[in-house]
Amino acid sequence: MLDIDGNEVDLSKYKGQVIMIVNVASKCGYTPQYAGLEKLYKEKSGKGFVILGFPANDFGEQEPGTNSEIKAFCSTKYNVTFPMFSKISVRGNEKHPLYKKLSGQPKPLGGEGVPGWNFTKFLVDRQGNVVARFDSKIKPDDPTLVKKVDELLESK
Repeated sequence: MLDIDGNEVDLSKYKGQVIMIVNVASKCGYTPQYAGLEKLYKEKSGKGFVILGFPANDFGEQEPGTNSEIKAFCSTKYNVTFPMFSKISVRGNEKHPLYKKLSGQPKPLGGEGVPGWNFTKFLVDRQGNVVARFDSKIKPDDPTLVKKVDELLESK
């Protein structure tokens, strides 16, 4: 997996952490969720929580930029410090293997048409199991989402 700078990253480095995987876009109505994601990351990262952002241009071509443009946008507009990865496809014939695995989960976690839009959030427990999915309209500060993150962080 390549990070936003083009460096190879082995996702196993996040083993033992609670992971939120999010497909992101810079020109989407949900783009302001970057601020909430960053806030959640800063609040919980010291407890073993990480957010992984995956830019994707699959929905309405709302992520047209290059990796360097995406990185600049995220850092200057939203001060994003959580790990960002190179742009991938999250649906269709070019769907990245990570998203094949995520969408291959049984419903309601996965299924055909998952993710349905930008800023779909998948939660992965410390053992590497996909345990929850939150649609785009669910903001990072939504009490149900935060409660689920906290529950996962409490379980070792």
